Amino acid sequence: MPHDEPFRVLIAALGSYGDVHPFLAIGRELQRRGNDVVMILPAMYESLTRSLGLEFVPAVSIERFERISSKAELWHPVKGFHVVAEGVAESLGWFYQAIVNNHRPGRTGLVMSTLVLGGRVAQETLDIRGVTVHLSPAIIRSAIDPPRTPPLPTASWMPRWWNRLVYRAVDFLVIDRVMTGRLNVFRRSLGLAPVKRVFDGRIHSPDRVIGLFPDWFAPPPSDWPRQTVLTGFPLYDEADVTRADPDLEKFLKEGEPPIAFTPGSAMRYGKEFFSEAVQACRLLGRRGVLLSRHLEHLPVNLPREIRHVDYAPFSRLLPRCAAIVHHGGIGTSAQAMAAGTPQLVVPMAHDQQDNAARLKRLGVSETLPASKFSAGRAASLLKEIMNDSHATSCRAIKERMSAENPLARTAEVIEQAFRGNEPDRPAGR
Repeated sequence: MPHDEPFRVLIAALGSYGDVHPFLAIGRELQRRGNDVVMILPAMYESLTRSLGLEFVPAVSIERFERISSKAELWHPVKGFHVVAEGVAESLGWFYQAIVNNHRPGRTGLVMSTLVLGGRVAQETLDIRGVTVHLSPAIIRSAIDPPRTPPLPTASWMPRWWNRLVYRAVDFLVIDRVMTGRLNVFRRSLGLAPVKRVFDGRIHSPDRVIGLFPDWFAPPPSDWPRQTVLTGFPLYDEADVTRADPDLEKFLKEGEPPIAFTPGSAMRYGKEFFSEAVQACRLLGRRGVLLSRHLEHLPVNLPREIRHVDYAPFSRLLPRCAAIVHHGGIGTSAQAMAAGTPQLVVPMAHDQQDNAARLKRLGVSETLPASKFSAGRAASLLKEIMNDSHATSCRAIKERMSAENPLARTAEVIEQAFRGNEPDRPAGR
């Protein structure tokens, strides 16, 4: 196609609000640049997507998404993978068919999140160029500098042959047994050969892989996929379409900066987390803001110095907070760094341990495992992160992020990939 002709860009993503927000930001930037953008997402995101002026195609029903995301095992450090794998397997055909239905031969490019394996299948059957976007570095394996993903016994100080052996063992014993069965049945129905070791390479598009984080957060080791480019944190949080909560605004203005608490937008089992959060605020004599869309796990009769909100854009809230206590999701972590807000990370599963370790190395956070989270421990660590040394590190990272333009860079790399051009800044090279 001519160099200046706009693309039809299909953007397919699966996950929580924090997982989907970056793709909405990418979609708007690509549309602003003149491309025809179609968002392929779970049905629960239709209203938000359309409010941003983007075309929407549902790939997973609200009922099916809720059934998977409501499982308590999703937040277990080991069992959580099985829940995710179940959701990925169920969504294979839905994403694949949505992509096929919206493909226009000769002018379509595909952008997909890590777990949209139906997109990787569509790349083969439709012969279209695609870009895989990974939100956090934990998803990209390395024998040189492995991400911190307990319970896997991998580390940068261990021999590379050992790290590779661990990855092969977990593929053979767990991942391939859980994921490749349904994937290969689906592939066989389309006349495609079976695959194995999905997480070793199958999740990466051969055309381009984008890491939505900067190299100062995760320096790329030389054994990452050669087609990987890092573009930075996109930082979208609905601030442009979400009205300010009058009660929250009044609360923020009438006293000292509060401490924000969130276990993540999809987490439904935070009763103990929020109960201890309230007690931690009392121990510290501080005000608090509890963020959750799920009312059932919130304490009843909150004291007057504590407020609950379903949702508040972090770009508006966090600059007015003394600290944030959160699960270690990459989106929350990035928003807190951009706001210069000290963080106490309480990781549970998935990429959260790795994100927590990277934040601590940057000097902007401390870590308290979810299994050890209590009001007393939280209060002690909050005192520590709200001191001058953490504040200095937070300000430095905030200034660094303010000078970056990740969305423009991401859109540029995507368009280069669709044209078959090499990136000008490949990761790790």
